[in-house]
Amino acid sequence: MSVPPESVIPPSPDEPAQAGLAPADQRQWAMFAHLSALLGAILTGPFGHGWGCFIGPLIIWLVKKDTMPFVDDQGKEALNFNITVAIAFLALLLLSVVTFGIGLFIAIPLWVIIGIAWLVLTIIAAIKANEGVRYRYPFTLRLIK
Repeated sequence: MSVPPESVIPPSPDEPAQAGLAPADQRQWAMFAHLSALLGAILTGPFGHGWGCFIGPLIIWLVKKDTMPFVDDQGKEALNFNITVAIAFLALLLLSVVTFGIGLFIAIPLWVIIGIAWLVLTIIAAIKANEGVRYRYPFTLRLIK
């Protein structure tokens, strides 16, 4: 599978070029931006998905956005994806509360599906970021531009 040329970050003049890929330190920090959501989920537990999963990407993005363009791009992508997933989880929770628990018949299977998709897509994004490819999550609200 080849990568379209517009999805590869050009190297900075300070770093040696490796076939048009982002420098190694930028790729590593971009990977950390995606994986920090997993760490947030582990540390905050099953009920922390509403906020725990976007704290890590937010911190990495805020710290590195001005000095590393690839991390700026991928940090925003990770942050937007995790905010979108948190909104979906909270909307399903609200549906369950408003319907006095009847909505749980819809919410629980969707939580499982969304949770598995979140895990798989986060791992794929981390791998792609480590390869120097700008990964775009599907079905993501681009709230932070």
